[in-house]
Amino acid sequence: VQLVESGGGLVQPGGSLRLSCEASGFTFSRYDMSWYRQAPGKERELVARIGSAGGNIIYADSVKGRFTISRDNAKNTMYLQMNDLKPEDTAVYSCKARFTNYRGQGTQVTVSS
Repeated sequence: VQLVESGGGLVQPGGSLRLSCEASGFTFSRYDMSWYRQAPGKERELVARIGSAGGNIIYADSVKGRFTISRDNAKNTMYLQMNDLKPEDTAVYSCKARFTNYRGQGTQVTVSS
């Protein structure tokens, strides 16, 4: 089983990034998938979750209206479009298959001028 995140980087406040999470080694389309983030000195928090078929989407209040989660089961990939980024969005973002211990290593997102 492997989950590999990509797309992180350094961006100025107000900018955008698109994260990807590519899955292999399990039947991706059967699992709800989540994005989490962890900032230095803080606990990991749920950012967004999407159902196995692309519905049942939820977002943390802090990202509603700015982030969009999506998935392409044909490509075994989940995405997180992040717009209007703020310094408080700085964190390591990781993806996880719900109700499993399948989690990626994460990708760093830094929002700074």
